[in-house]
Amino acid sequence: MNEKEFAELAAGHALHALSDADEQRYAEALTSHPQWQAIADDDVETAHLLADASATVEPPASVRAALLAQIATTPQPGDAVEPPVADETRPEVEDSFLRPPRRWGRAIFALAACLALLVGLGFGIAALTSQLTTPASVVALEEIRSAADAQEASVELDSGAVATAHWSASVGSAVLVTDGLEPLSEDQTYELWFVRGDEPVPAGVFEADAGSATALLDGAMHEGDVIAVTVEPAGGSPTGQPTSDPIIAIPTA
Repeated sequence: MNEKEFAELAAGHALHALSDADEQRYAEALTSHPQWQAIADDDVETAHLLADASATVEPPASVRAALLAQIATTPQPGDAVEPPVADETRPEVEDSFLRPPRRWGRAIFALAACLALLVGLGFGIAALTSQLTTPASVVALEEIRSAADAQEASVELDSGAVATAHWSASVGSAVLVTDGLEPLSEDQTYELWFVRGDEPVPAGVFEADAGSATALLDGAMHEGDVIAVTVEPAGGSPTGQPTSDPIIAIPTA
């Protein structure tokens, strides 16, 4: 692992946004490279500054949709992010929140840009920090689980892996949670499908981090769809149709 990759993990650690596997990678890297402690300390300090800037406020229900849309378009580590432009009419103390410290990771910098866009909505910065750094798949899973018509179904694979589909007709989306999936080679990926009758509809690809994944299926789910997973070439099926038999198939009817 190089210093750039560690900086991204350190930013996620400071925001409590890492998976268990990435937390382990972070700890191992810090043990192997104690000189990177300063990077980790700066990111923790930055996260504390953002969280302490104002009291936590529950976001109004009227802007929930806007917040979810912002989460979906939040730049991820590796994306180019334009620095936020400070409003000269705002007090200097607010500008300090938009001025990244020397060792900010790119994930923190992207978060600051989102805060600059949404601060006018009146949210507490601590509340926004938590919500904007949550993966879209996890946000969708929470929304499905809180729906009155939430449903789920699980299957166990011969390998011992377990896959659970969560869906809601009122929400119109589905999330697949897996545990224990076998690792794939670099030229392969897991691909999601909605199977409608005899027609498979591509629904995105995902990777299993240490065997585990929480994957939001692309597109709207239809009543009676079967949620399926196949192993495909890296990037997904080149034909738009499965090239192998499904390893997971979960009926929703």
